Amino acid sequence: MRGAHGVGYALYSQKHDVRLKVEKKRQEEYIKSQRMLADFERKIHS
Repeated sequence: MRGAHGVGYALYSQKHDVRLKVEKKRQEEYIKSQRMLADFERKIHS
């Protein structure tokens, strides 16, 4: 948790605003990785 997001689990579990920022960043990274995967697959199958 600390390495990926710069926040310890204790702070993450206590602070709602910190948790929202972490989850928003996590969601954005997930969407980015899905787009990269789709582009990669499209290039392979073309």
